[in-house]
Amino acid sequence: MMRGPDREAVVVRTPDGLKTKVDELHPVREKCSVLGWPIIRGTVNFIDSMVHGVRALTYSAECQPEDEQEQPSKLDLWIEKHFPGDTADKLITGLAVVLGIVLAVALFILLPTVLAGLFSRFVGNGVVRNLIEGVIRIGIFLAYMKLVSKMKEISRIWRYHGAEHKTIYCYEAGLPLTVENARIQKKEHPRCGTSFLFIVMIVSILVFSLVRWQNVWLRMLLRIALLPVVVGISYEIIKYAGRHDNWLTAALSAPGKALQKLTTAEPDDSMLEVAIAALKLVLPEEKGSDAW
Repeated sequence: MMRGPDREAVVVRTPDGLKTKVDELHPVREKCSVLGWPIIRGTVNFIDSMVHGVRALTYSAECQPEDEQEQPSKLDLWIEKHFPGDTADKLITGLAVVLGIVLAVALFILLPTVLAGLFSRFVGNGVVRNLIEGVIRIGIFLAYMKLVSKMKEISRIWRYHGAEHKTIYCYEAGLPLTVENARIQKKEHPRCGTSFLFIVMIVSILVFSLVRWQNVWLRMLLRIALLPVVVGISYEIIKYAGRHDNWLTAALSAPGKALQKLTTAEPDDSMLEVAIAALKLVLPEEKGSDAW
């Protein structure tokens, strides 16, 4: 999947060749300018990306041969039975996004808070306890990424992830979009979602340090309340890093790019072809309109 200034494209390789789907983008901020303000736009764009990501995965699954498609769950069947087509699709997509966010918050925000609370009787200093919580959070995140990387399906996704990055680097270098030019590019990119998630982990340590309530339930509630602030600040950091090339942005991007060694892998030429086809479909006609 590739997103441009005004279009989004999904390209899937099927037994019959490449199948494409292009949609016009209508940012939410066009309807409400406040949602495009700094900090606020981070959470808005994060949720929007999750929605479009789920839709892309659904489309990809639908393009597979029927004998290879997963059977819909009982909940999906119930929704499709009781709601018309478009409404059912939106409900299923929305449910997938909500469940994804809930699981992420539970695993990477609430669980570390609970585990760090076990140290309360031994560590009285709130700052130190928050640092312990941050270390636990990063540890859980790294362990999760390492475990899912061992799955065969995820391993293939990481290769396509690498193909996307190589193709974008090729375009940013001003080179013709060919497999040969994309193949020699790096697979780690500073504006990757993996880098964004790692920055979220670091920023959460700083922001959550402002909250030093002893009650673990109140701490968890405040963590959830401050999460949009964490996401918003993290988005502005990665946006700045993507627009500038200096020692500061190199330092900000370094941890995330290192983590991408887990979430990206070397693609084959067929994967590069898919990524190039998707990028070509969203390239802007007006030069410079794709500036980040």
